[in-house]
Amino acid sequence: MAFFGAGEAKKATAAARLAGRLPAGQSLTEKWPVLTYGDTPVVPTDRWRLKVVGLLERELDLDWQQFLALPQTTMTADFHCVTGWSRFDNAWEGVRFLDLMKEAGLRPEARYVAMYCYGGYTTNLPLASMLDADVLIAHRHDGRDLEPQHGGPVRVVVPKRYAYKSAKWIGGLALTADNQPGFWEVRGYHNDADPWKEERYSF
Repeated sequence: MAFFGAGEAKKATAAARLAGRLPAGQSLTEKWPVLTYGDTPVVPTDRWRLKVVGLLERELDLDWQQFLALPQTTMTADFHCVTGWSRFDNAWEGVRFLDLMKEAGLRPEARYVAMYCYGGYTTNLPLASMLDADVLIAHRHDGRDLEPQHGGPVRVVVPKRYAYKSAKWIGGLALTADNQPGFWEVRGYHNDADPWKEERYSF
């Protein structure tokens, strides 16, 4: 894939915005910038686990093979970073959050999802946002296994929210009745993070 030059990037950004595909305040890129606070965890798949706990009928503790044995979904979605860049047509592969919840069974009092990552990062979203059909627990991107710098071996992908909600290096999901603000949320970033509403900050 050829990267945009400066002139081509401006033209592509303007065309995408005119087509109603690019949120306000965003610029289009074909690159995939790496933005991480702190060190990048390297988690071998033979030591990776995903624990799904909280307000569920059955809590889950999945190793790599059990995770891959769940129904796999491939989808194409755009990706919007709160810092102002967007990357179109990302091909993701993984397990839909919806299908994970079918395995676990949601209890009616569940309202929020707290996400816990290798390396200590956390974030959160209302359950309603996570139940969109395009929310994945992804392990592949554009036909390749996710590299550690991009959240591998597994990351959350929430296309309708800014990318800080698409937690890298996911290791745990907790279904809760109350909101539990994550790393960036307690530092002033928006709890819902809808790029079409420019919900970047909570103030």
